[in-house]
Parts: sequence; structure tokens; C-alpha cells
Amino acid sequence: MHFPRPLRPSLKWILAVAMLAIATPQLARAEALLVVEADSGKVLQADNAAMPWYPASISKLMTAYVTLKAVKDGRVSLDTLLTVSPTAASQSPSKMGFRPGTQVTVDNALKMMLVKSANDMAVVLAEGVGGSIDGFAGMMNQTAQKLGMTQTSYVNPNGLPADGQITSARDMAILARAIIRDLPEYEYFVHIPSIRFGRRITPNFNKLIGRYPGADGFKTGFICASGYNLVASATRDGRRLIAVVLGASSGRMRAIRAAQLLDRGFANNGLAWLRPSLGTVDNLVPIDASPPNLREEMCGGKHKRPASDEDGEDTVASAGGSTTNGEGGVSFFAAGLQAAMPKPSEMLAQAPAASEPVVVYTGPTKTGAALIAAVEADTEKMQPVKRGKGKHTRVAAKKPDAAADKGDAKSDKPAAKPVRHANAKPDAAAAKPAADKPAAAKPAAKPAAAKPVAAKPKAADKPKADAKPAG
Repeated sequence: MHFPRPLRPSLKWILAVAMLAIATPQLARAEALLVVEADSGKVLQADNAAMPWYPASISKLMTAYVTLKAVKDGRVSLDTLLTVSPTAASQSPSKMGFRPGTQVTVDNALKMMLVKSANDMAVVLAEGVGGSIDGFAGMMNQTAQKLGMTQTSYVNPNGLPADGQITSARDMAILARAIIRDLPEYEYFVHIPSIRFGRRITPNFNKLIGRYPGADGFKTGFICASGYNLVASATRDGRRLIAVVLGASSGRMRAIRAAQLLDRGFANNGLAWLRPSLGTVDNLVPIDASPPNLREEMCGGKHKRPASDEDGEDTVASAGGSTTNGEGGVSFFAAGLQAAMPKPSEMLAQAPAASEPVVVYTGPTKTGAALIAAVEADTEKMQPVKRGKGKHTRVAAKKPDAAADKGDAKSDKPAAKPVRHANAKPDAAAAKPAADKPAAAKPAAKPAAAKPVAAKPKAADKPKADAKPAG
């Protein structure tokens, strides 16, 4: 009796089935994920990539692009002095917290905006380059249309909540490619590891910088409605990939998601024959829908969210039943065909590679001794002076991170006589630094004549109570 031989599926067939299973979209996950090749725009993975989304602070990438194009075209320079207006000073955190009338160069404003995600600096750049927020938003929209970002519209330069502020993972990948292609001489702005203002050191909120091998850009963002967003890039063996994550459940999770996307993209470089072609990012078909509003998931109920994405990196909102850290879904296909790599969560838990913070400061461009003096002056302005028997310590010097994250909530308070016009001298607002104010603990203990400055709480001692989530 003859028995038929059992069929032996080929290795290619097994791998093809595995890839099909991996490519099957996961249900009930409010995220948009995309990874593309920077040079060609080839799409390597796309999930909800053409779904409209609230951009939050990744809007600042367009602010940087428009500003740097103006620099490249000679309309402004990196040394051009801009003035902090009352409108800029009134922006919600994250921000530098400079008083109206303070002056800062385009160069320093860009660094503060892209590393600290300073909303006030975004407005300073917008008013300086476009004349007004509305005028600059028009420039942003015109540029978006020129680049083919058909799903994007801007209302403001910083991404603070606005009904008309919309983008998609598709469009953000297009913008990231444009930055690399059109502004190579200024690209260093999007991968600065940290900045130093006075004694305060602020690391880049993009946790891949200094941790993920080859990471070299771009920007984070968060409002309650959008969730945690990240546009990231990395280069290995001369090949650069761009990953976009929109709607992650935490700052930590957005970095993990981006690392996973980049890992898969680099691992699958030689196996393109197994994957159906997804075309280029420009050819992704936009989805006609309203952006998902994640406010309740991100900030409702028990979830207490900060006013910006500089805090709350370890808090995670409900992920709709996804696996712990989101790493259970890491492709076994990729894992079986590449050398063992640390899990993204383990990689991101490590301290970033050592680097010297880039110094930022107020006032005109300075070098040498003048720069050292400017840094010292900015340090003195931000340091509360010890008083009495040492009850009031130099809080900002003792806890720079706390001051960076929380002290800015009241730092937009103008001086007793605020500067109201854009062309005022910068020293007018800085003539009476916070160090000269009496302690908030005993506002009435001193006669008014003894202290000419009105008693106000110190920004570093008592953050603003009504700082609400920006979404």
C-alpha cells in the first residue's frame, strides 16, 4: 500500500506566513506607527499612519523648519535678536519662563525650543520671523502644502491645544525627510543631547538620544488629546530610518515603540522580498476622519498628567490590554535572524552617553569671556538668595531638575513694572532679579520701605497651582 508523503512546506512559505501574522494589525490600540527609509521614503511598516492626529509639540519641527529656511535664505540670521513679548511669556509650560522684554538670539531660541520643548520660545520665533502667531501659522501651512503634507494644518507654532492643529504620522515623516534633505547644515539642532541655562541642565525629552545606537533626531510632544508623540531617527551602516509614534500611553512607551520600529526596520533590511510593498510615504492614502481624542484615556480619572511632556515619563495609561511595556509583541521573526539585542526598555533605563550640555543664554551672541559672564548673570537671575538664618536655600541650585520641571509654572510673572513693547532693552526686565525679592513665607514681616520690590512667592519654592494639562 502506498502512502502519500507528507508535504514539507518550504522555508520561504513558513517565513511568509510568519510575516503575514506579524503584519496583521493589532485591535483596539489607539496608536499611529510608521517607519520609513529617510533617503527613499520607502515605507517599512505603517499602522494608522494616515489617520489624522493632534500633533502637540512635534509641531515645533515645522516651526524650526520655517525658521531655519528663513536663516538659509538670508531673511534672518542665527544671531538675530528677538524679544520675548507678553504673549510669548504667557504660554503654558513647558517653557523657559523669561520675562517680557528679555532678548534671545534665534540660535538660542531654537535650542531651547527643540530640547526643552519651550512653548514661549516657539512664540518668540514665530513673532520674530512671521510678525505674529497668525502670520507665522500661515507660513507653516504654506510650507506644509508645498512639502505634500496634505493632512496637516497649523494654528500655532508650539502645538498647544487648538481645534485646527492637526497632522498625521505620514505627514510628520514627510517633514522629517524634508529637514534632512533641505537643511543638512542645521540638522544638529534636532539631536542636541542637553542644554544648560545657568546651572540648570535639561536633557532632551527624546529618550533615544544617547541611548539607542545611532539615534540622531528629532522631537517629542504631548497633550492629553494626542497622547505621547515622538518623531525619531537613527542611522546604522549608512542607512537612516525615520520612526513616528503618535498616541503612546507614556513618554517611556513612545520611546520603546520607536526603538521597536527602528529595530525591525534595520533587521529586515535584507528580507524585503518577504514583505508586500507598501510604497513610499507620499503615496499613503489619507484617511478621511476626525483625529481621535485621547483626553479621557490619558488624563481622565486617576491619570494625573503634567502640563507638558517633560514630566510623567514613568506613568502609563491603560493600553487596552496590551502586553507589559509593549514588548511582548516584538517580532520573533526579527529576533530569530539577528544578533541578540537588549530590550528597548532595558536600553532606555540606562543613563545616556556622556556629553557636554550645550550652553544657552539670553542677550546677544557671545563668545569667550563674554559668554562666561552671560552664563554667570543668567545663573544669578535664577537663584534665590539665602536669607535670615539659612531658612531659604538656593533651591534651583540644589534641585535643578525640579526647577526645570515645576518652577516654570510662575516664571512668566512680569516684574513690578513689566515691559510692554517689543523693542525695549532686555535689561529693563532683568534689572530686578528674583533674588532681590523678599521671602514669600513672611510677606508682611518687613516694612514696605525696607524692600522696594513687592512681595511675591518665589517661582522655585511654589509652582503655579493651576497649571493644567495642555490637552
